[in-house]
Amino acid sequence: MHLSQPLRPGPYAEHHIIEHILNGHYPPGSVLPAERKLAEQLGVTRPTIREALQRLSNEGWITIRHGKPTEVNFFWETGGLRLLATLVKYGSYLPESFIKYLLELRVILNPPIARQAVQMAPDLIAAHLGRCRQLEADPEVFTEFDWTLQQLLARHSGNPVHLMILNDFQTIFKTMAMVYFSRKDAREASLGFYENLQQAITSQPETAEQVVRNAMEKSIDIWKRVKALEKEDDNVSMERMGR
Repeated sequence: MHLSQPLRPGPYAEHHIIEHILNGHYPPGSVLPAERKLAEQLGVTRPTIREALQRLSNEGWITIRHGKPTEVNFFWETGGLRLLATLVKYGSYLPESFIKYLLELRVILNPPIARQAVQMAPDLIAAHLGRCRQLEADPEVFTEFDWTLQQLLARHSGNPVHLMILNDFQTIFKTMAMVYFSRKDAREASLGFYENLQQAITSQPETAEQVVRNAMEKSIDIWKRVKALEKEDDNVSMERMGR
């Protein structure tokens, strides 16, 4: 997680502890230093540390045991949406498979959300999709267009929780999308998806769910190719450095 500006003592303490959990300094199953020692290490007060630990406990990162050391959880098993929303801010510490898991989750969630949204706000969604051919071949432009589409679908799905969940993933989505849309085949695939969805809305709205599912599944294949090419580039760079 990149810190663009100094954090207040509480968020700073949380960031320090989370970062040290993710980088293995405090691995799952280990115990944290005592409050007094943590406060001294971070240059904050004990009440500040206590409040930070409580918030991390509420998310599932740690287990506070009164009279005993605070234990670091196996957070993949104990966390929920709140922990996941925090975790996505630490992209450099996430396993490569994490993005694949998110994409697979989209295959499950997005199609029914799209079906509901198309039923409730077809004209609004079709109007947005109609602007897809005006997009510049620029990763940032495609990222913003796709993010706006996802927000529209979630907002008009009839379930406000969909949008709340989506908002938690804005940072990691935009970071990932900038890499994804840097590829011409990814942009072309998305243009095809936008046009297919627009056509489904105007002529066969009952097919919208399948159109979205097909596009989500194809995006996983493209993302796998993106990562494979990145590995090839890394291997070439390492070979050149070794010469």
